[in-house]
Parts: sequence; structure tokens; C-alpha cells
Amino acid sequence: MSRDPLSLMTVTEDVASGSRLIRDIAEDCLDLISLGEPRIGAFSHLSPADIRREADRLDGAPKGPLSGLTVAVKDVIATKDMPTGFANARYEGVRTGWDAPCVDVLRQAGALILGKTVTTEFAATARGGKTRNPRDPARSPGGSSSGSAAAVAAGFCSVAIGTQTGGSTIRPASYCGVWGWKPSWHAISREGLKQFSVTLDTVGFYARHAEDLEALAEVYRLDPAPPVSSLSGLRIGLCRTPVWDRVDAPMREALDEAAKRLRLEGAEVISFELPRSFDTLPATHGKILAREGSTSFLNEAMAQGEALHEQFRTMVATRGGLTAAELRRAYTEADTARAVFDEIMDGFDAVIAPSATGEPPLGQAHTGDAIMNSFWTLLHVPVVSVPGLQSPAGLPLGVSFIGQRYTDRRLLNIARLATEVFQADLAFS
Repeated sequence: MSRDPLSLMTVTEDVASGSRLIRDIAEDCLDLISLGEPRIGAFSHLSPADIRREADRLDGAPKGPLSGLTVAVKDVIATKDMPTGFANARYEGVRTGWDAPCVDVLRQAGALILGKTVTTEFAATARGGKTRNPRDPARSPGGSSSGSAAAVAAGFCSVAIGTQTGGSTIRPASYCGVWGWKPSWHAISREGLKQFSVTLDTVGFYARHAEDLEALAEVYRLDPAPPVSSLSGLRIGLCRTPVWDRVDAPMREALDEAAKRLRLEGAEVISFELPRSFDTLPATHGKILAREGSTSFLNEAMAQGEALHEQFRTMVATRGGLTAAELRRAYTEADTARAVFDEIMDGFDAVIAPSATGEPPLGQAHTGDAIMNSFWTLLHVPVVSVPGLQSPAGLPLGVSFIGQRYTDRRLLNIARLATEVFQADLAFS
């Protein structure tokens, strides 16, 4: 793989040696953004003057483990020096005056926050925005973290922060052909995010290299794990999921190809089926999402009235259409499934499954189908989307590596080993 000037290893080495200033890295990013942003539309807020000012400050400050790393932030996450608009007119230009902890940690580690990226409204709808897919601008980048995934794929920044409540981190990673990581639920603080579902909302990340995600896990102080040096001997479960009928042929073939390549590396890949009780988990996810969303958007319905999109008004009015008993049953089903999946994962080092139903869809009107992600989100497990495989049309197809709850660092380690298997010939310029 060619030396990527935005990889964490490269920027930290360059900054430490003095061969590049953080200001130099910022200028390189701004040059790329000026060329590509009119075509991609990844940012909702970007101030070159503020970026240069902050880069100069960082050049004069003590260096941290992420010095030189450039980061874009999804515009549902609070940032002290930039607007946080939620893609909603009521919040246009609003500044919180403080950083969400997930942003604050990166700043304190020396990262340069470039700007805010496009999201769907409140990160709670599948209606597309202005962002286009850098791999094919005629296609959707996914959502709701569209701008974050596209910014990384276009080379505008080293990493980006997104969120996932259904499939909003993993699906865009697949569509845009980058690394995506949805950590275990609440392994990283969610304070400062616009809340949709307290049970499901999760901070997520995009990167150009697996090593950069591993560095983030270190900075966020996730539980350490003994290193894994080889795929050989690992037990990998191949899960075609309860919604396999929704998966398109190119993705089915990609998952089979992934299994084949892992086996050639000495991994034991074992096809298995989830218990029949898991068949209802996508519906359970939808029930919890709708009920908790009705609570989260009540104030918006009261304040905005007819100006608020009908989707949100209906959610508030119907409260998910559930009785109290049905809601309790949904929570119980989710809790039970999490315990069952923990036991299933005792027999595997990781599980692989599709990161999306297939290729990125044409157009920007709809962000795609999240059905391949929602039950993993409900199970609170870590998921890493590994890029590198492609459809016959040359479009990216991500493979999800899934782990047991709160084993993120081990999962990232295993997923990184798949880099050589899935994308030996893929290099960022």
C-alpha cells in the first residue's frame, strides 16, 4: 500500500520529525476540499480561516497521540466553535459553546477538527441530502452519516465521526468503500448527540485505515485485549442473517468471497443460523425506535408544528402505536436476545455478515436500506465494516465483522488482519 499522507502513522511521524507542520496538513486538506467539495457536498460547515488558526495553535502546543490527525464531525454532535444544526431550520447557525465528550477527547489528544458534515434531519430519516458518493457521484453515500463517510472517502480528512441508530455508520462505510466502526453501545460517551433513541444511539467512526480506528480505541480507553497476530486458527461465523432475502446477488457473492479468502488464510469459517427468536428483531428494533423517537421529538413537534416534517409529527402523535405491554415485551425480547448472542459469541472469535443489502443505490433521494444493520445495533455489539471487495460493476461492498459486546479492540485487531485479505491491491492516493 502506498504511503497515505493522511494516515495517522504518517501524520504523527511527519509532525514529530518536523517534516510537516499541522498547518501544512491542514492546507493539503483544504486544497483537496476546494477541488472536490463542489462535486461531493460533504460539509455543512467549513471555515478555512478557523482551520488555519486552530492548526497554528496546535503547532505551538504540546503534541498528543493524535497530533496531525484531521477529523470531520457529523452535524448532530455538539462542537464548541462551530454551528450544530441537526439539518433542521430551527437550529440553523446555533452554537452550543461546548464540545461533546467524543469530540473533546480527540481535541485533547491533538486532533484538528476541520468542520461539520452533512446529516439527514436529526439523523432520524432516510431522506437523502446534498452529499454525493465519491466512488460514484450518481449514487447515494448512505445515511444518516452521509457527509462523514463521503469526507473520508474523498480524502478530505483522516477520520470522521458519525452516529448509528439503525445503520447510519456501517451502511455508508460500505457504500463509500471506507472503514466504518460502530462501537459497543455506550462504550464511548453519547453526551452531546441529538438524541433519537436512548437504547440505540451510538457514536461511530470512519477511517481510511484500520490502524487509525485502533488508535482511536486506545485514545478512548476502550478495554484492552491480547493481540491477535494471524487469522489462522480463528473461528469465524458466517451469518446470512434472518433477512437474507433482502440481500442482492453482488453482496451475497461478496460474502462468500470473503469467507473463501479467510479460509485460505487458515481461519475456520463456519456457516450458522441465528435462533428463530431473532427473526423478529428487526421489527423489535422498529418498535423501540418509534416509541423512543416519539419522546425525543415531542418538543420539536410542539415548537415547530406544521413546519416539522410529517414523519416526526406522526411519530410523536402515534407514540409508536404500542401499548405499554407491547413496549415492555419489545424491551424484554431485546434484552433476551443480547444475552443469547453473548453465548453464541463464546464459540466464535468474530462473525461476518453483509454491511449493506448491496451496492449503493442510484440517486440521492433515499439513503438505502438499513435492514442489515438494525438488529446488530439492537444487540449493542461492536461492528467493523471492512472495505476492499467490489461488485462486478466495480462498486464497493463492505463486509461486517461483528464481536461480542465490549470486545471492540479485539474485533478491530481481527478486522485489520482482513485488510491484507480483502484489499491487498487497494491504495489511497
